[in-house]
Amino acid sequence: MPRAGTKASAASIGIDFGTTNSSVAFARESGEVSLAYFPFRGELTDSYRSLLYLEQAREAGREILKSWTGPFGIERYLEAENKGRLIQSLKSFLTSRSLKTTEVFGRRRTLEELIARILKDLRVAAEHQFGMPIHSAVVGRPVRFVSAESEDDNLYAEERLREAFRIAGFHTVSFEMEPVGAAYHYESTLAHDELILIGDFGGGTSDFSLIHVGPEVRRRGRKPEDLLGNSGVGIAGDAFDAKIVRKLVSPALGAGTQLRSMNKMLPVPGWVYAKVEKWHHLSFLRSKETMNMLRSVEAQAVEPEKIGALLHLITEDLGYQLHRSVQTVKCDLSARDTATFRFSDGFVELEENVERTAFEGWIAEELEQISGCVDGLLKQCGVAAARVDKVFLTGGSSFVPAVRRVFESRFGAEKITAGNEFTSVARGLALKARDSH
Repeated sequence: MPRAGTKASAASIGIDFGTTNSSVAFARESGEVSLAYFPFRGELTDSYRSLLYLEQAREAGREILKSWTGPFGIERYLEAENKGRLIQSLKSFLTSRSLKTTEVFGRRRTLEELIARILKDLRVAAEHQFGMPIHSAVVGRPVRFVSAESEDDNLYAEERLREAFRIAGFHTVSFEMEPVGAAYHYESTLAHDELILIGDFGGGTSDFSLIHVGPEVRRRGRKPEDLLGNSGVGIAGDAFDAKIVRKLVSPALGAGTQLRSMNKMLPVPGWVYAKVEKWHHLSFLRSKETMNMLRSVEAQAVEPEKIGALLHLITEDLGYQLHRSVQTVKCDLSARDTATFRFSDGFVELEENVERTAFEGWIAEELEQISGCVDGLLKQCGVAAARVDKVFLTGGSSFVPAVRRVFESRFGAEKITAGNEFTSVARGLALKARDSH
């Protein structure tokens, strides 16, 4: 175990704060990388869910706000009879200049404060496991943040993330592109130099880097020209999830149905379902104004039972359960040609068989954007696909067969490799932190 308080130890922490999951790694001088592990339901996991659960409680005669994060937040949420507020995918809001604060049980909280609550728990848990104070880290960031339309948007999001780390107790933070972090991890497995394409598929973004790596690169020292280029697109796992919700869930909640108003037939407001599709928006539907609007819609709806199901989903804050059902069918479709989507909470009961070919049709637009991003990076760098030695894919959506075919069709199946899909970025960032010291 490293000596507590040593400068080298503190400088060798890598943190991958993801839209859906986060991980922390520590790299020793020997090159050995250790991951932080977190207890969850009697077991240990190296993936820390990037979520925040909040409850209002009364203690000593006054109202206080209690909060839990990651696996602890999930456990508390599942145990609670009267649900508080579960917030997922906060990273997706970083580019939003309109979302500076949000109301939580009558109190305003900044986005940075909410994210910092998660980061602080990550830091404290890692300090306990690694036996040292942690106040500096190399942190991953996407090539393009969710909803970023310009480099100014990316810089704005990065500065907000930096502020969140500061609030969480980090004195020094340096950022590295997430696919470059994955490249550092992949490089540690090589016995020879390669030109590699890294594809990092997170919850909110898909990022790509074209980079020279290998033992000779490390021996001679890295040069800026070793990194040929980066590119990214603000779609990934969450966008795939949204299509599953749109096709399998929203119709049962009233999407596409009608209501009677002033002797006219009008469509049920579609914007609500657009928010149901996005994990980072779902919990914000519990506002007083939205709930009153939906109760009015229910009273006028042609199919009120479906609007009632939507109200139940929002009132009971069932985003976590819905997310779990969506993730399950998505994983099942990665392993076989057919799967069954199931969502049940005693009030809303959904069960439907899904063909992989149907799912691939739903996400065809997203696949085309990923393909265009990869092709654009190769063109930007002036590199033919045949020149790329290996393609290293990481992140949860790298398991989706249709995603893998994007790369197999361009580079050949024999060049595709993967490993440590959920922790390779954190591992590589820790190695970057060690080399930077």
